[in-house]
Amino acid sequence: MDHASAPLVVGLTDGIGMGKSTVSRMLEQRNVPVLDADQMVHELYAAGGLAVEPIGAAFPTAVTGGAVDRTALSACVVGNPAALRQLEDIVHPLVKAQRSLGLRRAAEWGAEAVVLDIPLLFETGAEADCDLTVAVSAPPHIQRRRVLSRKGMSPEKLASLLARQLPDAERCRKANVVIDTGCSLKETEKSIDELVSTFPSRTRKAYSKVSTDAG
Repeated sequence: MDHASAPLVVGLTDGIGMGKSTVSRMLEQRNVPVLDADQMVHELYAAGGLAVEPIGAAFPTAVTGGAVDRTALSACVVGNPAALRQLEDIVHPLVKAQRSLGLRRAAEWGAEAVVLDIPLLFETGAEADCDLTVAVSAPPHIQRRRVLSRKGMSPEKLASLLARQLPDAERCRKANVVIDTGCSLKETEKSIDELVSTFPSRTRKAYSKVSTDAG
């Protein structure tokens, strides 16, 4: 597939509570396919998922009832950098293979663009696989209110999560486009419409690399 007919590869990211899920839904409502990295991992960990067997071999206590128990898996790798790297070596190639398959299917459907929903886009260097990067942002007080309203969340947990993510200002500086969700839904939708309208004219080079990347 040549560059002209290949879909634009868009990397979508945010910090916790910034509204990326809302933006993803808005994009899907505009017929833009979204490949969700977290959902891919969920499917890989579920019964019958491709990650279950290799994770069970590496971390026997992490598999229960034929599926990966995320809590047990977390206990195996938290505070153990070597174990975490071992887990990443198992999961990352599988996610890349799933992503490649999703991209190829979207191209076959004639999609103008495909969104890669990746929470830690810049932290993991995945922006190198994208033609365009989009950061979702909101003011700190709105972010804090959204996150602390979630069940089981506490100020301490929020602080721990934020410590593992890029500061919002740095994420926005790195991104090509910033979508604000600290406003009304109507205003955010207007920003999404403006973004989507630019897709046909943007340079697309990443597809040929990412669609064949099986890890």
